[in-house]
Amino acid sequence: MHIIGTAGHVDHGKSALVAALTGTNPDRWLEEQLRGMTLDLGFARLAYDDGLEAGIVDVPGHERFLHNMLAGAAGMELLLLVVDAAEGVMPQTLEHLRILEFLNVRRAILVVSKIDLISPPMRQERIASIRAALQGSIVKRAPTSVVSTRSGDGLDDLRTLIHDELAGLPPRPVHAPAFLPIDRVFALPGHGTIVTGTLMQGKVSSGDHLVVHPLGKRLRARGLQVFGKAQPEVCAGARVAVNLPGVAVAEIQRGDVLGDAHFTPSAVFAIQFVPLPEAVTLLRRRCPVRAYIGSAELLGTLVFEAVPKAVAPVAATLFLRKPTVAYPDSPVVLRRMSPKTLLGGGTLRGTTGALSAEDNSAAHAVLAVLATASVEGMALAALALRVNLREDIVQETLQALTGRGEVLVLQRPSGYVERTAAMQFFAAVDVVLKERERTLPWSLGTTSLALSRTLKVNEAVLIRILVPFVEEGRIALRGGYYSSAGYIPQLSAPQRAFFETLIPMRGEGRFMPVPFAPVLAEVKASRVPGIEQAFDTLLGRGALVKIDGALYSGKQIDAIRRRVEDFLAREAQMTMAQFRDLLETSRKYAVPLLEWFDTRGITVRSGVVRMLRTKKAS
Repeated sequence: MHIIGTAGHVDHGKSALVAALTGTNPDRWLEEQLRGMTLDLGFARLAYDDGLEAGIVDVPGHERFLHNMLAGAAGMELLLLVVDAAEGVMPQTLEHLRILEFLNVRRAILVVSKIDLISPPMRQERIASIRAALQGSIVKRAPTSVVSTRSGDGLDDLRTLIHDELAGLPPRPVHAPAFLPIDRVFALPGHGTIVTGTLMQGKVSSGDHLVVHPLGKRLRARGLQVFGKAQPEVCAGARVAVNLPGVAVAEIQRGDVLGDAHFTPSAVFAIQFVPLPEAVTLLRRRCPVRAYIGSAELLGTLVFEAVPKAVAPVAATLFLRKPTVAYPDSPVVLRRMSPKTLLGGGTLRGTTGALSAEDNSAAHAVLAVLATASVEGMALAALALRVNLREDIVQETLQALTGRGEVLVLQRPSGYVERTAAMQFFAAVDVVLKERERTLPWSLGTTSLALSRTLKVNEAVLIRILVPFVEEGRIALRGGYYSSAGYIPQLSAPQRAFFETLIPMRGEGRFMPVPFAPVLAEVKASRVPGIEQAFDTLLGRGALVKIDGALYSGKQIDAIRRRVEDFLAREAQMTMAQFRDLLETSRKYAVPLLEWFDTRGITVRSGVVRMLRTKKAS
């Protein structure tokens, strides 16, 4: 379903045209019918034999009710601009057109009404005059239909023209999160609160849980109707009435939004603003405004970094007095506070910028947003909000992109980063690592703190980004040190000579260690360049092993392990005394050694004996 909207000057026959096309009088109020003037929004259904249907939103034409016109105009896709053949184009007609330039209107039809009031010889001249007055507007290339609701002349041709225009409209984004600006709230006996509006995007099923924004109340859609007919599901573009149990009519008002839970109310929006020519001289750095977003009229302030001097898109920030929600690229219309003249309009980008996914594939939209994000990555919910798609669709898209290697997954907290941006960051990390390895070839690598300071990136963020590259083997992480792939530290000749005086150790027996503290003291007292970093490298790579207060060489530990494994392969169990005798060492060293093997998963303790830990089958 699509939405048709009327526009035009008061008393030019908009409501009469809707009634003639649909058989429904859109004027709901008795006062409207008595006065013959539309005061608020009216609605009607237009259906065709081939199944094509649309909802018509009839708006008031009088300037005093322009705020009501704006409440219904946001959902219009096909515009019927109604101009009285006798009166011609009036100021209110032009103001409606200026407003609609900033909204969702994609196609238009110029309807010249009351043609029966003009003599046949004058009709072509009058139509040409009307079209000339509308040059430069959104209806300048629109087809023209000439009708009389009294005689019925031209109505069949207009119905055909509307059908063809509707058939050519692109579908609304049904995969986007549900977003329904509320334009009516009322109660029905036995049913409770009913809200109506145009479902701008997404779909809603009976039983779905939705949130009334900015109220924040989560409610179940107990029933759905489209022009009085119950529906199990409605899709974007439908005029829908939703039954909402659990909320009072007084809690909801026109301008609220019934939508997906992931929309977050905000009072600050970035806006791409386009001023009207006559409004340029009225603009100041801070402009009090009336903002029309969806069905809401909100007071606020439009703030420019640089005040525009011409009719061109300009970035600005809109500060509202009360929060609202908006989907990416939501249209907005701005009027002065007083007098309520039109300033212009544009699109809301949200507080962090946004990209609409309507005209792009999900994969393209996700990659485009991630490409503009930092290497810190984006969480699923934030990404779904930016691309204006449901989270389940974004999650499925991310899985496909991850499988193709176009997106990397970050953990704790989970997030996603576009691979090209991540690779650029990795290249910068790799330069730092290799430079350190060139200048300090005996070092184990570079710490995350040193990398974060050099690259001016938060350390926690850096660690998250590097995890995928460590898992892929592009960089190595050993003992808290990062290094380039394949890097092997090499001690200098003086460093090797220094440590060869300590290893083999000076204890009595093959498996006796030396105390760690004296060795550390000798390292600190040494004047050999880089000796402390070399010592850390030997410990980090396992060439030296510190257990409790003792220091073993890696070769000693390897030999001890082989003895333990051979013994347990034969005997199955081993006591502490047997282990001590096996190494010809003392209990002082045997106890911490066995506990070290336990913590490494080589042995397991059961009572007073040790056994080899059984590895689980992979």
